Amino acid sequence: MPTFEEIAAFITEKPLATAVIAVLSLIGLALAVLALRIAWRAASWLITRYVAPRPIEDLLTIVAASIATGVSAQGMWRFSGDVLGLDGPLRLLLFAFIEVAIITSAVRARRNMRENFSAGIDGIAVWALTCLTAVLSSMDARSLPEALFRLAAPLVAAWLWERGMAIERHRIRGTGRINWRLTPERLMVRMGLAEVSDRTASEVDAHRRLTRVALAAKRAKALREGGASDRKMRAALAKLDKAMDQAVEHTGLAVDQSRQEALLAQIGALYNTTALIDAAPRVPWEPEADHRPVPARPALPPALAELVDEEDDDVEVLDTTPHVVSTAERAARMRAAREFWDRQIAKGIVPRTVDIAQEIGISLATAREYRALWKLEPQAHALIEALFQQHGIVDTGAFPAIADDGRVLTTKF
Repeated sequence: MPTFEEIAAFITEKPLATAVIAVLSLIGLALAVLALRIAWRAASWLITRYVAPRPIEDLLTIVAASIATGVSAQGMWRFSGDVLGLDGPLRLLLFAFIEVAIITSAVRARRNMRENFSAGIDGIAVWALTCLTAVLSSMDARSLPEALFRLAAPLVAAWLWERGMAIERHRIRGTGRINWRLTPERLMVRMGLAEVSDRTASEVDAHRRLTRVALAAKRAKALREGGASDRKMRAALAKLDKAMDQAVEHTGLAVDQSRQEALLAQIGALYNTTALIDAAPRVPWEPEADHRPVPARPALPPALAELVDEEDDDVEVLDTTPHVVSTAERAARMRAAREFWDRQIAKGIVPRTVDIAQEIGISLATAREYRALWKLEPQAHALIEALFQQHGIVDTGAFPAIADDGRVLTTKF
């Protein structure tokens, strides 16, 4: 490293070269600052886009898989040089082709998972290529521990990738792992060492003792009905008596009403097993028993159809704009509407709302209110009921009952 005096002497002897060097240094410093700034922004963007949204376990998986892939690539570097005899740029270009293929297959498998919900053939290729690079890199090992290490590193990377895919598969598809049929819990339950429910030990013991009493009672009943010998009957009754004694002693059967009901329920089920043969459960898709198709109504006469099709809005009604009237005038209109209603009912005609409104000169709302009250009277109700029974038409207030001359549906009273 030159001393300060040598630097000062160089500046004095060659001022132009010193200026050029200073300018180039400033430019280089500015470029370095710019490069650092670009690198910082790129790193921040990468962290914000890809690192921050991921959970910590995914990041650790990527780091561990990268390290394991590097170990595998280092083994392939030695294998390509010692076994294949590659050297120089050719060795640099070709040594890690399997690792690149593994990464490519892993990326394709992840894309298939997101699009088709399955890793597909690319997922199988990841494991096949991983095993291949593990075997090749371990073949150039100098010792057994080194060979085991080079075998384990790629397999660890593939396992971490597989676990990451399983988590993503569960996140996308909303399904969990498979449920194995053979598990320690199932084996314990099968051997009677564990319970499938959260019952306490006393509840389990009480249930077993009550079941023992019910089964003993069923056997004794079957032997009696089958005409068994006295020796068998005595043995069965002795077993039933013993089971009953233990149930009373250990379950509180004599004072516990719920246990008594449980025992009777078990006995009732065991005694009537043959009734299952004659059971006729209802088919879920069978229609209801009271469901019957609605019979078709007879066709309406032309005159009736024309009246039914009429709408209230098509008829000109007097006094369509309601206004405030006095009490006396309102009472007079109501009496007039009532007199018109009685005359029409006497003729066997049920007036429509529009008929009342036109005849008296009141609004449809008022006429509808009057008609709704008066149509409940016996004679009017009988006419409306006959109308429904004969032609299947529900009274809506928009049609009258038609007479024999074309204006009444029902017979006259």
